[in-house]
Amino acid sequence: MGIFVRSFALQEKTLDSNPLRLIRNLRRSREIVTVLMNYGFDDLVDQLRLRRYLRWGRRLLFWKRTEPEVKLTRAKRIRLALESLGVTFIKFGQVVSTRPDLVPRDVVRELSKLQERVPSFPSEIAMAIVERELEAPISELFAEFDPQPLAAGSLGQVHRARHLDGTPLVVKIKRPDIDRVIEQDLSLMYELAMMIERHFPDAEVFDPTGLVNQFSRTIHRELQFSREARSTDEFFRLFQDDATLYVPKIYRELTQGDVITMEFIDGYKIDDDNELKNLPISAHEVAANGARIFMKMTFEFGIFHADPHPGNFRVMPDGSLCLLDYGMIGILEEERRDMLVDLFLNVARKDTAKLVEVVLKIGKAKRKVDHQLLRADLRDFIGNYYGVPMDEISVGKMLTDFINILAIHRIRCPVDIMLLIRALITLEGIATHIAPDLNIAQEMEPYIYRLSSERYHPKAIVSRIWSETCTLSKVMHDLPEQIGRTLGKLSDDELQIHLDHKGFDHLTQEMDRSGNRLAIGMVMSSLILASAITISLDSNLIFVSIPIFMMSSLLGIWLIYGVFRSGRL
Repeated sequence: MGIFVRSFALQEKTLDSNPLRLIRNLRRSREIVTVLMNYGFDDLVDQLRLRRYLRWGRRLLFWKRTEPEVKLTRAKRIRLALESLGVTFIKFGQVVSTRPDLVPRDVVRELSKLQERVPSFPSEIAMAIVERELEAPISELFAEFDPQPLAAGSLGQVHRARHLDGTPLVVKIKRPDIDRVIEQDLSLMYELAMMIERHFPDAEVFDPTGLVNQFSRTIHRELQFSREARSTDEFFRLFQDDATLYVPKIYRELTQGDVITMEFIDGYKIDDDNELKNLPISAHEVAANGARIFMKMTFEFGIFHADPHPGNFRVMPDGSLCLLDYGMIGILEEERRDMLVDLFLNVARKDTAKLVEVVLKIGKAKRKVDHQLLRADLRDFIGNYYGVPMDEISVGKMLTDFINILAIHRIRCPVDIMLLIRALITLEGIATHIAPDLNIAQEMEPYIYRLSSERYHPKAIVSRIWSETCTLSKVMHDLPEQIGRTLGKLSDDELQIHLDHKGFDHLTQEMDRSGNRLAIGMVMSSLILASAITISLDSNLIFVSIPIFMMSSLLGIWLIYGVFRSGRL
């Protein structure tokens, strides 16, 4: 399990800034700017100085600020713009919808409605990809292969097939060229995020570049089918002795690169009330099993399915649950698991002071926190749930209220905890639909108290003391060397102190721009004045003076146009 978690973390990817991306991908940049303006975000385009990426004709067309044809809310216009920009931006919106601690609630609600309207790609291409990746003809790989796709998604599509031994299969095939399209869009999104942070200092609290980097990690995970296969195998191993969860088998000999093959699951849909009546167990037991499985994933194994929407559940004929699509999983380290336990325990104990400490450990504040106001908000939060029977507490509402407090105080929540919170809220919604009398809080309670008691077991205490002693010993061992190195640099005048000047780069750019305009203006004025004097003194030099005068005039018009286009006089 530890090796799996470490490999999961090592493959995360962070984007770097490259200002030439917008120019290098000029065609796509123009599409993005056009869509933004079509949906009424021309103010943003002007502030970011993106109008230059439009073709000349469209610049004239959009010279005056326009309003969208239909009066829509800002949140809805954001959703429609993302849908118009295609797969990468739709998936970005879906990731942003999981961050109510950073994004306004009305935007989160609207982004949760994002839909992928993606047509399937030709069967000939799909079969060619399978043969290329598995290095054999389709006829040798499968007894049967249905050329008609069973389903199509943004990253790939699924085909029915049959193993040579007769087992029904599904083959998931990645879309051709999707990696290049996503990489191009990711680079442009990162540059836009950087520009937003430069031109809108207040936007820093929403962490635009952080959101793009989070999305980059998420989308790269989903693009790696080999990772999904490893994740599925890992869940298969963890739950092999648990009859309540069925994990599809991955056929490794038919999985490679852009192709993943697994057994076909023909179960009941979890939100179909009529089909659930055919089960040998009640709907309440099905929902309780689902809640227990999720708690076991999270609080025992520290790895959970991060996208448990109804489409990813199937109920097997014997009543056991099957989870599909392990492309998005979350990792909950032991330290963060303990923080979540402390969160619930301190609410139960009505300990506001401890709860403040836990909140500041869980999240990262983007500005100075008003501790007194935070304590007051958390006191009200506890008051809403303290003393309420467990069977009356809504975990979804409780976690939503908690996230709202983080958003008010600009405390950023770690990504995996946000994924867990979203998953718990989704799970509670499914459970409430099929078994209204089931309470997720009651299913969670035994795990919370068991983890709490395990922390104070003598073995756990000794293990923590030993770990902290080893850490302290290493620090003490390295301290003399670090001090000697610092003193050596100081004596050799090599010690450097790096200062981060907030907004200094922007000031430098503005000064350079102003200096350039001033220099052009002075040269232009000198040329106009020189040509006028030359014409008045010697009419024979008019053939030299007139071109210089015209060139200077055009230079002046260009300079005035640039000033007006920037919106600053």
